[in-house]
Amino acid sequence: MQPPTVLVVDYGAQYAQLIARRVREAQVYSEIVPGDMPVSEIVARKPAALILSGGPSSVYAPDAPSVDPELFRTGIPVLGLCYGFQAMARALGGEVAPDGTREYGRTELTLCGGGSTLHDGLPARHPVWMSHGDSVVQAPEGFTVTASSERAAVAAFEDPVRRLAGVQYHPEVGHSPHGQEVLRRFLHDVAGITPGWTTASIIDDTIDAVRAQVGEGRAICGLSGGVDSAVAAALVQRAIGNQLTCVFVDHGLLRSGEREQVERDFVAATGAKLHTVDARERFLGALAGITDPEEKRKVIGREFIRVFEAATTEVAEQEHVGFLVQGTLYPDVVESGGGSGTATIKSHHNVGGLPEDLEFALVEPLRALFKDEVRRVGAELGLPETIVHRQPFPGPGLGIRIIGEITAERLATLRDADAIVREELTYAGLDRDIWQCPVVLLADVRSVGVQGDGRTYGHPVVLRPVSSEDAMTADWTRLPYDLLERISTRITNEVAEVNRVVLDVTSKPPGTIEWE
Repeated sequence: MQPPTVLVVDYGAQYAQLIARRVREAQVYSEIVPGDMPVSEIVARKPAALILSGGPSSVYAPDAPSVDPELFRTGIPVLGLCYGFQAMARALGGEVAPDGTREYGRTELTLCGGGSTLHDGLPARHPVWMSHGDSVVQAPEGFTVTASSERAAVAAFEDPVRRLAGVQYHPEVGHSPHGQEVLRRFLHDVAGITPGWTTASIIDDTIDAVRAQVGEGRAICGLSGGVDSAVAAALVQRAIGNQLTCVFVDHGLLRSGEREQVERDFVAATGAKLHTVDARERFLGALAGITDPEEKRKVIGREFIRVFEAATTEVAEQEHVGFLVQGTLYPDVVESGGGSGTATIKSHHNVGGLPEDLEFALVEPLRALFKDEVRRVGAELGLPETIVHRQPFPGPGLGIRIIGEITAERLATLRDADAIVREELTYAGLDRDIWQCPVVLLADVRSVGVQGDGRTYGHPVVLRPVSSEDAMTADWTRLPYDLLERISTRITNEVAEVNRVVLDVTSKPPGTIEWE
């Protein structure tokens, strides 16, 4: 059964996905739709409420996205945020003008007396996060101004009769400490939506949908060892049992213990049938002599497709397979321009680019979920924490963390260094405080060192700890100095080919999380 849905109307906001996630944290299902979606299409989707996002434009610029006033005559509850607040005001006859001086960052919001459903009972003055160069200077007829700031006389307004409201600030970001409560009040109190989007409901609804789609058919799932494919497989296994066969390709570019983790922990937790393919020698042979990062990716992707296809043929010789399980997440759908219809199989997925003549119907049980929701579902399904909270790991594996040619010896060196870093982060209790910590081997670089009584010419390794919510942007994680010291000491003592450990302190942008 389709849960009540809130549509986040995206006007180019950098926070559109964050808004959708915050709505779901209030236990209400949400989806993102483009800002130019016609009112008729919005109404046809029967949303329980709408949230108009922020955006980079000025509402009075000639090419700025606009809001059709008809939207506010549909009876659908609407909340406008930042640009959406201004576009809403303008569409309803209010006035928007340039500030003269912009209001960016932390700002004090001052409440204007009572009568506010969104802000009632909150501190009379409290911090919010602003980011605007225009302001609403006159609220539309029928609205009550409920808050102001130093540079915005109209920083929030409400029309309870029509269930319309708006705020100039960004309640979805952590810098607005009462923002989640404001969103919750709009969803539950203004829009009247009963919270019901829970982990248990997600699992039940997904299992029902998979059973309806697959019926008595057979499905295959390419396991990578990562949380997305593991949770997707666990959900499908719960739905159709032995009708699912999982395929795990060991391409030799995995981190220490990952094959064993899949073969032991995943199978023990789910009871799924697992077909493992040992393709380590094949991948090493195909990668011999290649140093260009893009060529590496192409070779790894090509070989994976061939190996996976061969494994699928082996499974299909025993039973007809009509369905392919993919761990596609909702951000993948949004970034592919999707949201409805069949999703593109993105090239960064482990089974990306499969030949069309395989003729599988896609089963995408995580298609509506964000990463944090996937982790909660995995925990509820009983998957071990080592899988549920595993750091993101690229499909090409360690192959793109070796700068230079990939050899068995270099893979062993990087695998040992990476294992030490993961052990120390776990020991320090920081596994969930960082998004991921790639360890990069500069295989084509040698640095002079002194170990024992002699000079050495070993390789440097780079630590790349980063913090992020969605990997679209990231900042380097400030790890404790004593932890960095332990990691450096262990690596240079225990990994023979490494005599120097360096720390990457570049944010994204301008850098990327991975080096290649």
